Amino acid sequence: MEEVQRHSVHTLVFRSLKRSHDMFLSNQRLLAPQDDTAEKMKKAIKARDSYSLVFDRVKMAQALKQREALDASNNPPPPGTNLDSVALGSEGVIVPYSGGNSLIPSTPLSGSTGNTSALIPRKAPVMPRPRWHAPWKLYRVISGHLGWVRCVTVEPGNEWFATGAADRVIKIWDLASGKLKVSLTGHVSTVRGLQVSTRHPYLFSCGEDRQVKCWDLEYTKVIRHYHGHLSAVYAMSLHPTIDVLVTAGRDSTARVWDMRTKANVHTLTGHTNTIASVVCQAANPQIITGSHDSTIRLWDLAAGKSMCTLTNHKKSVRSLVIHPTLYTFASASPDNIKQWKCPEGKFIQNLSGHNAIVNCLAVNPSGVLVSGGDNGTMYLWDWRTGYNFQRLQAAVQPGSMDSEAGIFAMTYDHSGTRLITTEADKTIKVYKEDDSATEDSHPVNWKPDIIKRRKF
Repeated sequence: MEEVQRHSVHTLVFRSLKRSHDMFLSNQRLLAPQDDTAEKMKKAIKARDSYSLVFDRVKMAQALKQREALDASNNPPPPGTNLDSVALGSEGVIVPYSGGNSLIPSTPLSGSTGNTSALIPRKAPVMPRPRWHAPWKLYRVISGHLGWVRCVTVEPGNEWFATGAADRVIKIWDLASGKLKVSLTGHVSTVRGLQVSTRHPYLFSCGEDRQVKCWDLEYTKVIRHYHGHLSAVYAMSLHPTIDVLVTAGRDSTARVWDMRTKANVHTLTGHTNTIASVVCQAANPQIITGSHDSTIRLWDLAAGKSMCTLTNHKKSVRSLVIHPTLYTFASASPDNIKQWKCPEGKFIQNLSGHNAIVNCLAVNPSGVLVSGGDNGTMYLWDWRTGYNFQRLQAAVQPGSMDSEAGIFAMTYDHSGTRLITTEADKTIKVYKEDDSATEDSHPVNWKPDIIKRRKF
């Protein structure tokens, strides 16, 4: 039996090319003749598509010259000429004629479509004047934790606040004096989230030990555990009107719990990375989550499904905050702080300038939005206009390194007059407005010609 000679791939490819060349060589000159009419039509279509605005401008200029010539001459216009209006172009733009030299092109007719509307110059949006806010200053530093202080919450009566830290302890402090009232131990890892119920004497906590606990504040002991998370729990929120608790964390899910029965009502899946922040509100969408996958999801609590996914951020979304009176919320990411309108998550504006990893946000009823960064910087913004009216950086605790200047969490008290921050130097800092400041001593650096740029 004759052995088949094996050729290299290179040889086989070139043989195939040669056979194809020989096959089609005889038909090389049998191409269809060029059609001049089709070529002209093709050029006309491309020109109209690319330069339609220019064509309409030329027609408008010609019509205006015709009007000027008619006005300059004493000869009457030819019979049949309609002096009421002259159509300019095919898009419905009309130049009215009222006699004399009033040659002012009008706007397109209502209902007209096309590119002609772009000919009308639009007035550039001017940034509205920001409301004046008094500057904030540090007036109290509270020490007591032995690790990074990761979370804070204020109780509804505005008498005390609670903090959780990497020392696994939850501490409750008197808001007026800053003195320690009680310490709660029970977590076996860093405490990452705290919430106080507005209708029950309960404090809820979550941590990196995967535990979600309910503390009875009358007896200062744990009365319920909520089991289900597969990894560290980083954020939690209580619904303002329904007895449900929402927790989220490193397993990329948000879980909705019945506060009383401990039942896992919904498991909200869809994020592809750690969920860093979750907030609840009474109206739809009732749950909003921000994740390290750079997306924000708006969830329908009744159906347990995602209503909308916002993908405008390019980096991790580490914090969300809902405005206490307006139907809007803000999200923080290293690329930008963005404001959104509920319920559909419509983009409002960017708040640019805080060039750091923004860990936390807080807003009070007066419209002062505060962002806290991983490098210890705090930026204060006017919510309505996005104007940055103050920048702060508090000194770290003596004995701490400069790298321990990060701000992990912040919240206003219920009056909106005190701001509490928890930081990497193991301290809690309290800020308040400077009562001696006036509009003359701290003027608004506002320039009317600044155009508010909105980037998606």
